[in-house]
Amino acid sequence: MSPIPEKKNYHIDHLQYLETEAIHVMREVAAEFERPALLFSGGKDSICLLRLAEKAFRPAAIPMPFLNIDTGHHFPELNEFRDRRAAELGAKLVVRRVEDAIAKGIAVPSPGEVSRNRLQIPTLLAAIEEFQFDCCIGGARRDEEKARAKERFFSFRDAFGQWDPKNQRPEIWNLYNTRVNQGESMRAFPLSNWTEMDVWEYVRREKLEVPNIYFSHKRCCVRRGGQWLPVNHLVPPKPNEEVQELVVRVRTIGDIISTGCVESPAETIDDILAEIAAARVTERGSRADDKSSEAAMEDRKKAGYF
Repeated sequence: MSPIPEKKNYHIDHLQYLETEAIHVMREVAAEFERPALLFSGGKDSICLLRLAEKAFRPAAIPMPFLNIDTGHHFPELNEFRDRRAAELGAKLVVRRVEDAIAKGIAVPSPGEVSRNRLQIPTLLAAIEEFQFDCCIGGARRDEEKARAKERFFSFRDAFGQWDPKNQRPEIWNLYNTRVNQGESMRAFPLSNWTEMDVWEYVRREKLEVPNIYFSHKRCCVRRGGQWLPVNHLVPPKPNEEVQELVVRVRTIGDIISTGCVESPAETIDDILAEIAAARVTERGSRADDKSSEAAMEDRKKAGYF
């Protein structure tokens, strides 16, 4: 009689647990929806989504196109990385530009409005309608901001693309109700339980390439609204502002007009992890678009924002 094999205990670490959870959500999207899309900006969170998609579906092709809403105010480094990475993966990249939405009357800027964050909303909703996407996978995390902390893994959107935080479906025991009627849609957030630290530890473990603006570099900045904003043709210095060349990096990337830089010597991912561990300001504390009002993000999300 052969001996009874010794029982082995298998343990997974924190990152492995988050990874398997996120892969499960991605596979749920692929199984339950007919026309899903993956929102890809080229930022660190969406870079992690790409690796998770590879692990979820390879060796088959990733079964969904990548979608990006280009405000026309992006960092050039981000768009270059976005296009190159999509090409390397052989994925279909759909880019819809706010500039085109304005020309078509889909997005209407208010007089004197400089930021295009609000104008991303009708541009995104028009793209969802154009391609009949029934689920969009995004890289939002609950630790980023108060409104995003209210999100479930599957965030229901009505026929107008709007989000009601009081009308979300329970997800008891990780059972998801993904049914939608014609015109309704979902947003899925596989990274919901991740933190900024988790993202960077995953980038390190998986040896993922990220845009170079996440690391320290020299950039001309002006101090405005309690933060350093990069000087460019969209953010020219005001007469009373002093332009300084600083060694900075970005923690979270949005429009070039609203993304604040932080003074930092971080040249490696280990440096970034040490910096985050000691930080006393939240990740999105450097985003000017979140400072306009206490409920800015929630108001935008209710209207259809990411």
